[in-house]
Amino acid sequence: MYLTGSNAYFMSGELATVLSGRYVELKMLPLSFKEFVSSFAPENVDISIQEKFNLYLNYGSFPFLARYNSFDSDAYNYLRDVYNTIILNDIVKRLKITDVNALDKVTKFIADNIGNIVSINKIANTLKSGGKSIDNKTVEKYLQGLVDALFLYKAPRFNIKGKQLLTNLPKYYIVDIGMRNILIRNKESDIGHIIENLAYLELLRRGYDVYVGDIDKGEVDFVAIKNNQTEYYQISATTLNPDTLARELAPLQSVQDNYPKYLLTLDELFGEANYNGIQKKNLIKWLLE
Repeated sequence: MYLTGSNAYFMSGELATVLSGRYVELKMLPLSFKEFVSSFAPENVDISIQEKFNLYLNYGSFPFLARYNSFDSDAYNYLRDVYNTIILNDIVKRLKITDVNALDKVTKFIADNIGNIVSINKIANTLKSGGKSIDNKTVEKYLQGLVDALFLYKAPRFNIKGKQLLTNLPKYYIVDIGMRNILIRNKESDIGHIIENLAYLELLRRGYDVYVGDIDKGEVDFVAIKNNQTEYYQISATTLNPDTLARELAPLQSVQDNYPKYLLTLDELFGEANYNGIQKKNLIKWLLE
């Protein structure tokens, strides 16, 4: 969402038409974890980094929450108000949507499937099985509206071997985890996808173009490209189990080039390691770099 001098709101992609190229577009994300930590009021400086990370996961990254220490039920009310503003003002009015309930269901489906491969057809069929009739074209329209409103980010697939961008089966990530929590509650078991979402947003903040890596033997979570340099990232809650470690390393090991490769986890014990050039890092420390 953007604000011009005339106080009119424009969604992503509209500025070029309205201003005929005479503009500079600045895309902003909510607070990074490093910014979130530094924004705490002085009386809360003694809260541990782990506790702050837990707050970041629960309540999200909008500046209002950290600045005013609104970590209670009021925080969720604030987030819900922000969500309703985005849905009603940025999407419903602009796209002239009459079935707001259908848009809400599509939004919740994506929020529940961050980091998963989803197709337009799967979303439509899932909603139909739940009693909500919707066609593929409408689902596609709603998804594009959510992306244009900067509520969702779309990560295209990238064929690593062929160095080719793929147009099918992208993944979607939400702009703020706190926003997801007001839509999909009691989903702590999704911690792997949640931290994957955090890593995706952090790579965007650091100026990378971020893709989902497609390889013959699986998938690399992220291919991050900046200034013609490439980095590969695999994200996992923990790899202390040998089988899990082997599974997470396998996609990176199958990439036959010498670009940097990283495995990010929440492990504190054995949080830093090197596996034949693949660097394992603790996610929280990486976010604070």
